[in-house]
Amino acid sequence: MPNHQEVSKNSEYYFNRELSWIAFNQRVLQEGLDSRTPLLERVKFFSIFSSNLDEFFMVRVAGTKKKKASEDEVILTDDGITAHDQLQAVYKALLPLVRKQHQSFEYHLRNELKQANIHILNYTDLDCKHHHYLKQYFYDKLFPVLTPLAVDPAHPFPYISNLSLNLAVVVQDQETQEKFFARVKVPHLLPRFVSIPTEPNTFVPLEQVISHNLEALFSGMAILEYYPFRITRDAELDIEEDEADDLISALQAELRKQKFGAVVRLEISAQTPQDIRANLIKQLGICEEDVYDIDGLVGLGDLMAIAFLPLPQYKDHPWRSVTHPVLKANDSVNIFEVIRKQDLLFHHPYQSFTSSVQRFIEEAAVDPQVLAIKQTLYRTSGDSPIVHSLIQAAENGKQVAVLVELKARFDEANNILWAKKLENAGVHVVYGIKNLKTHTKTALVVRQEGDRLVRYMHIGTGNYNPKTARFYSDLGLLTCRDDIGADLTDLFNHLTGYSRQQNYRKLLVAPVTMRKRFIELIEREIQHQHSGYDSYMIIKMNSLVDPEIIALLYKASQAGVKIDLIVRGMCCIRPQVEGLSENIKVMSVIGRFLEHSRIFYFSNGGEEQIFIGSADWMPRNLDTRVEVITPIEAPELIQELRQILDITLADNRQAWDLNPSGTYTQRHPHDGEPELTSQNRFMSQARLDFV
Repeated sequence: MPNHQEVSKNSEYYFNRELSWIAFNQRVLQEGLDSRTPLLERVKFFSIFSSNLDEFFMVRVAGTKKKKASEDEVILTDDGITAHDQLQAVYKALLPLVRKQHQSFEYHLRNELKQANIHILNYTDLDCKHHHYLKQYFYDKLFPVLTPLAVDPAHPFPYISNLSLNLAVVVQDQETQEKFFARVKVPHLLPRFVSIPTEPNTFVPLEQVISHNLEALFSGMAILEYYPFRITRDAELDIEEDEADDLISALQAELRKQKFGAVVRLEISAQTPQDIRANLIKQLGICEEDVYDIDGLVGLGDLMAIAFLPLPQYKDHPWRSVTHPVLKANDSVNIFEVIRKQDLLFHHPYQSFTSSVQRFIEEAAVDPQVLAIKQTLYRTSGDSPIVHSLIQAAENGKQVAVLVELKARFDEANNILWAKKLENAGVHVVYGIKNLKTHTKTALVVRQEGDRLVRYMHIGTGNYNPKTARFYSDLGLLTCRDDIGADLTDLFNHLTGYSRQQNYRKLLVAPVTMRKRFIELIEREIQHQHSGYDSYMIIKMNSLVDPEIIALLYKASQAGVKIDLIVRGMCCIRPQVEGLSENIKVMSVIGRFLEHSRIFYFSNGGEEQIFIGSADWMPRNLDTRVEVITPIEAPELIQELRQILDITLADNRQAWDLNPSGTYTQRHPHDGEPELTSQNRFMSQARLDFV
């Protein structure tokens, strides 16, 4: 049996992070392949699989390629893989998945859509009448905005924007018979799938409308060949905060540079001839392992438009979040009066974000007794009612301080706009602590009640975003407990000023106390087990990557502690290995809602403790981000969270079990056993609570 020190240094006990992420995206794809999933939901999962891959290449693959370029043989990962080997492993793992997705779409899903009278047709499938319509569409909508770019000694290879769909075109001068190469960009501001007005739910890919009318762009030339391709660029920002006098200016400069990041992937039609393919590889500065040959449509992320068709018979039953029963019973009462009576726990999207968290901020903005509002914003919606309420609060003379995380990946430009808008309204806007991302989801409201000040708090697992709150599964706590209020006050002083707070009463705060406290909580379970108590932990999160925590979980398993891990995405722990982790089970749930909540349950010798918050067990969350985990102390809320965990663990429809080999096995009901989908169960419970 290996000891704790041996495990923490031995790479064979850890799954590779990137390969674990690919296994997660494979589970996403499987929902698109599963015939039990409604037809348009399957289309949605195909789109999500592709969009996930875009981000994976822009960030993770791009980062690995940078490390390979600088230090090829430096060990990169906890499982002992170099950057070079990791890129090879990624390519080997992804290639069959990409092929499977496209072949399944072309030869199965497309036909099933056809049977449902949803047609994604090729241009050549249409008759002359429809060709005439599409030609007119081309001249009215496309021709004025298309710019064919020649590639020859007088015309250098053009800049190709990230995630853009393009046509590689070969033309021939009809007089000299000389051949030329050109690139035509498919406009991304127009719908990818052009609808045929006379044929309901019938579409033609935009690139085919262009390719079959190319003679208009190349007058006097014969169109010989055309092949779609798409590139992905490095989109990771590189900001030296120590050297930035103005973080917004530095970030804006990086966003401009981001457009010209190195190419990390080329998706190209499998029918593309070798000479064109080789030329693109050369011009883009990539290698063969960066190329993915696509059989069929390039860029299936655009299928989301098809998934959104108003055809409810091919979708999940619509879900409308319900108001929390306590708030429903007190809908005419000031929300602060409700919170004074009891802590409130919300389970989104089953319970409404709008009638709970959003209401909390909206009422605070207009309540004459509220003196101050302090809040963190990591991501929010494009037209955020939360932000509008904060602006309204400032205009009403309240002191409003908002920490806007400018470095929230892919939301940087949006957050800069909101930060400026808040500042212009008189809100005190800060950008957090240098070299740390502020990822915590917290809000603090200070209210004058008689001769005393009362603090009301929201601490959640998800962003203050009403749109994503409709399809992200998250938790949130509203409370006015004094000790938590004092902790949040100290935290905001730390975020907005020069306070170096090192101790907190109740909250686990990263990067200050969280890692140490989690280690203590796990060690305590080991001690309880040694003392004869059957210790048990249930941990639900998005990702489990941190090697120190993983090594400690192995130690707990070897001591006899039972551990259930519910990890939606990356999971680097190796479960069910004799002598190492036979007491550890790992499952993942992939369903209609994105599992995003974090719950930490410890049996604690019979005096169970449970926490929720914003952090996963990853080095970045524990060491380089500001995160908050809060204890849940009301007995009825502890039971509510335990029930959420138990229902999730019992899922036998959308749950997957992680095997010691690193593969996942999807659960299915046993003979005679009813199907239990945890997310459906939560919806049913919410409806019953609402009645």
